[in-house]
Amino acid sequence: MKLLFDQNLSHKLVDRLSDIFPNSSHVKTYNLSKEDDHAVWKFALENDFIVETQDSDFYDLALLNGTPPKIVWIRSGNSSTKYIEELIRSNTLSIQHLIPSQKICLELF
Repeated sequence: MKLLFDQNLSHKLVDRLSDIFPNSSHVKTYNLSKEDDHAVWKFALENDFIVETQDSDFYDLALLNGTPPKIVWIRSGNSSTKYIEELIRSNTLSIQHLIPSQKICLELF
Protein backbone atom coordinates (compact mmCIF):
# COMPACT_ATOMS: atom_id res chain seq x y z
CA MET A 1 0.00 0.00 0.00
CA LYS A 2 1.48 3.31 -1.11
CA LEU A 3 0.54 6.74 0.14
CA LEU A 4 0.93 9.90 -1.94
CA PHE A 5 1.26 12.95 0.29
CA ASP A 6 -0.23 16.11 -1.16
CA GLN A 7 1.67 19.42 -1.15
CA ASN A 8 -0.17 20.55 1.97
CA LEU A 9 1.58 17.81 3.97
CA SER A 10 5.28 17.65 4.72
CA HIS A 11 7.55 15.60 2.47
CA LYS A 12 9.22 14.42 5.70
CA LEU A 13 6.27 12.11 6.32
CA VAL A 14 7.50 9.80 3.55
CA ASP A 15 10.65 8.86 5.49
CA ARG A 16 9.01 9.01 8.89
CA LEU A 17 6.34 6.51 7.86
CA SER A 18 8.43 4.28 5.58
CA ASP A 19 8.43 1.48 8.17
CA ILE A 20 4.66 1.04 7.90
CA PHE A 21 3.96 2.48 4.45
CA PRO A 22 6.96 1.65 2.25
CA ASN A 23 7.01 2.92 -1.33
CA SER A 24 5.02 5.98 -0.37
CA SER A 25 5.92 9.32 -1.86
CA HIS A 26 5.24 13.03 -1.96
CA VAL A 27 3.91 15.04 -4.89
CA LYS A 28 7.11 17.08 -5.02
CA THR A 29 9.04 13.91 -5.93
CA TYR A 30 7.11 13.83 -9.22
CA ASN A 31 7.07 17.60 -9.81
CA LEU A 32 3.36 17.71 -9.02
CA SER A 33 3.52 20.29 -6.22
CA LYS A 34 2.24 23.09 -8.42
CA GLU A 35 -0.14 20.95 -10.48
CA ASP A 36 -3.87 21.13 -9.93
CA ASP A 37 -5.75 18.49 -7.96
CA HIS A 38 -6.93 16.75 -11.14
CA ALA A 39 -3.34 16.08 -12.22
CA VAL A 40 -2.46 14.69 -8.79
CA TRP A 41 -5.65 12.60 -8.82
CA LYS A 42 -4.80 11.16 -12.24
CA PHE A 43 -1.22 10.39 -11.17
CA ALA A 44 -2.44 8.62 -8.02
CA LEU A 45 -4.92 6.60 -10.05
CA GLU A 46 -2.34 5.55 -12.65
CA ASN A 47 0.25 4.62 -10.01
CA ASP A 48 -1.90 2.90 -7.36
CA PHE A 49 -1.51 5.47 -4.60
CA ILE A 50 -3.84 6.42 -1.77
CA VAL A 51 -3.95 10.22 -1.58
CA GLU A 52 -3.11 11.70 1.84
CA THR A 53 -4.34 15.27 2.03
CA GLN A 54 -5.73 18.07 4.13
CA ASP A 55 -7.57 19.39 1.06
CA SER A 56 -11.34 18.82 0.80
CA ASP A 57 -11.10 19.05 -3.00
CA PHE A 58 -9.84 15.46 -3.19
CA TYR A 59 -12.90 14.28 -1.32
CA ASP A 60 -15.04 16.14 -3.85
CA LEU A 61 -13.14 14.49 -6.70
CA ALA A 62 -13.73 11.09 -5.12
CA LEU A 63 -17.45 11.79 -4.90
CA LEU A 64 -17.55 12.83 -8.57
CA ASN A 65 -15.23 10.20 -10.01
CA GLY A 66 -15.48 7.30 -7.60
CA THR A 67 -12.43 5.31 -6.70
CA PRO A 68 -9.62 4.48 -7.03
CA PRO A 69 -7.74 6.34 -5.76
CA LYS A 70 -8.94 6.25 -2.20
CA ILE A 71 -8.51 9.32 -0.02
CA VAL A 72 -7.24 9.79 3.53
CA TRP A 73 -8.45 13.25 4.50
CA ILE A 74 -6.54 14.66 7.45
CA ARG A 75 -8.89 17.11 9.11
CA SER A 76 -6.74 18.14 12.04
CA GLY A 77 -6.30 21.74 10.93
CA ASN A 78 -2.93 23.39 11.10
CA SER A 79 -1.00 20.64 12.87
CA SER A 80 2.66 19.79 13.22
CA THR A 81 4.28 17.11 11.11
CA LYS A 82 4.89 15.12 14.29
CA TYR A 83 1.19 15.23 15.17
CA ILE A 84 0.18 14.14 11.66
CA GLU A 85 2.70 11.30 11.79
CA GLU A 86 1.22 10.12 15.09
CA LEU A 87 -2.30 10.45 13.70
CA ILE A 88 -1.44 8.29 10.69
CA ARG A 89 0.43 5.74 12.83
CA SER A 90 -2.47 5.42 15.24
CA ASN A 91 -4.82 4.81 12.31
CA THR A 92 -2.64 2.38 10.35
CA LEU A 93 -5.20 -0.44 10.49
CA SER A 94 -8.02 1.84 9.39
CA ILE A 95 -5.92 3.03 6.45
CA GLN A 96 -5.09 -0.56 5.51
CA HIS A 97 -8.76 -1.52 5.67
CA LEU A 98 -9.71 1.39 3.42
CA ILE A 99 -8.53 -0.41 0.25
CA PRO A 100 -10.90 -3.40 0.33
CA SER A 101 -13.78 -1.40 1.82
CA GLN A 102 -16.58 0.32 -0.05
CA LYS A 103 -15.51 3.64 1.47
CA ILE A 104 -14.00 6.27 -0.79
CA CYS A 105 -12.49 8.30 2.02
CA LEU A 106 -11.16 7.91 5.53
CA GLU A 107 -11.32 11.07 7.62
CA LEU A 108 -8.78 11.48 10.40
CA PHE A 109 -9.19 14.12 13.10
